[in-house]
Formats: sequence, structure tokens, C-alpha cells
Amino acid sequence: MTEADKKKLDRITEQILKQIDEKGFQQTGAFNLRHNGIALCHGDSEHIKIRKKEDKPGIDVYIDGDTKGEQVHIPVVVDASGMTDIVYNDFYIAEGADVTIIAGCGIHNSGCNESRHDGIHSFHVGKGANVRYEEKHYGEGEGTGARVLNPVTKIYMEDDSVFTLDTAQIKGVDSTVRETDVHMGPGSKLYVLEKLMTHDQQTAESNMEVDLDGEGSSAQIISRSVAKGTSRQVFHPKAVGNTKCHAHIQCDSIIMDHAQVASIPEIDARHLDAAIIHEAAIGRINDEQLVKLRTLGMTEEEAEGVIIENFLN
Repeated sequence: MTEADKKKLDRITEQILKQIDEKGFQQTGAFNLRHNGIALCHGDSEHIKIRKKEDKPGIDVYIDGDTKGEQVHIPVVVDASGMTDIVYNDFYIAEGADVTIIAGCGIHNSGCNESRHDGIHSFHVGKGANVRYEEKHYGEGEGTGARVLNPVTKIYMEDDSVFTLDTAQIKGVDSTVRETDVHMGPGSKLYVLEKLMTHDQQTAESNMEVDLDGEGSSAQIISRSVAKGTSRQVFHPKAVGNTKCHAHIQCDSIIMDHAQVASIPEIDARHLDAAIIHEAAIGRINDEQLVKLRTLGMTEEEAEGVIIENFLN
């Protein structure tokens, strides 16, 4: 794609893309930018092809086995107040591929009506493939209308594949319900890192079920969150061991002000050699850390910010 072929983006879209795509959205290689329910621009690479669905909104992304170290950028921007955008994206990753998929959605709502995006994604991961999927959610705008994001993620992993799921929701989203389902084949490995911060009256719920169906499969699930104001969070990760496998669930949360956090890890062993561990901790910011940072000249608010940033990252 030449410079002349690139789509000119408005200020709000550019601003949101900087928040949700830390690697930097460029109209090069394989990409698809969805804006207010429409594919604004897209491109293919030699090994990655993106095709528009014919029967419903969304895309099919085909990643062939010769893909090595490439990135696919598929951000979503909603800046129309009162809009509900539902999209179905399916990814087909061939045997032996190595790819990073950068998604994410940002909502700018300056009106009084709810703006909502539901991203329903499925991943079909071939044997020995290595996939890193990054998804960041962000909300902004001076309007009173709610900013709502409800992602659904389904992952199907074949033998010896590796999938890293890295999600973050740090600012501005009033309500979210995240649903994640993973089915793991023999020798496959799953790594999940979920980061979340809520404030004011925001609500966030995350439900995850990982079925370790293949012998020798393993899963590591880490959730870190900060709840401020009167916000509410609920985490319910579940690991089901159906064969010889290993899984570890760890949920850590910082609670502040008058917030509420419920962490409900669930482990379900259905085989003699299924080894599954869970840990959960909820607590306030450590007073000793606050005092130490205050002695360096920071205000209490600045010290809290440093502690939270280090905790989430």
C-alpha cells in the first residue's frame, strides 16, 4: 500500500488508536480498522489474508504456516453516541505459524446515550502454532452516555500449540462482561494475563473456563485488578482437568475507597493425574510502601499511582 492509498484518520480515531494499540497502528502489512461498525481500511500481507464475512458483520483472518514473527492489527473505534456495534471475527492459524494479533476497542462517547461494542472472537490454532493475542479496552468522552464493552473469546488449541492471552482494561469503561472459553489439545500451553482497573461506579465481570482436554496440556492464568470509588468487580476463572495436565490460577486485587471485589477461582479435576492449583488475594495498598514513597517527596496520590502502575505491570 502506497502513502497515497492510506486512509486519512480523524483526530479522535488517531487519539484512541494510540491508547489501544501500543505497538502503533500503521496501514501496512495485515490490518483491519473498524470504525462505527464499518471496515474503514484494511490490508493483507504475503502470509496473512483478511476477508469480510458475507453472512454477518466481521472478518475471517487466515494465517498460513509460513507466518513467522508477523503482526496483525485489528482495532475497533466507536465514537458515535447511542451505537451498538457487534462483530464476529474468526482466526484460522495454520500449523507452525508464529504471529502476534493486536486487537482492542476504544469508545469515545460525547452524548447521552449508551455506546456499546461486543467483539465475539474465535481462534482455531493449528498444531505447533504460537499465537500472542493482545486486547486493550479504553473509554473516554465528556458525555453522560455509558461506554460498554462485552468481549467473547473462544480458543481451540491443537497439539503442542501455544496461546498467550494478554488483556487490559485500564480506563473509562463503565460496564464490561468478559466471557472466555478455551479448549486445549495434547501438549498445548496457555498463558493468560488479565489486567483491570475500575473507578467511580463502574462494573466489571470476567468469566473464564479452560478445559484441559489433551494429555500434557498446561495453563497459567494470572488476574490483577484495582478497584476504586464504588466500583464492583467479579472474577470467576475455572480450570477443568480432564486428563494428565497442570493448571495454576492466581487472582490478586487491590481494593480502595468503597469498592467491592469478588474473586471466585474454581478448579475441577476429573482425572487422577490432573494437578490444578488456585490462589486468590484481595487487600489494600501496603502502608509501608506508601510511607517509603512519601519520604521521597511524593504526595499520597502520586505514591498510590506508582504502586498501582507497578502492580498492574
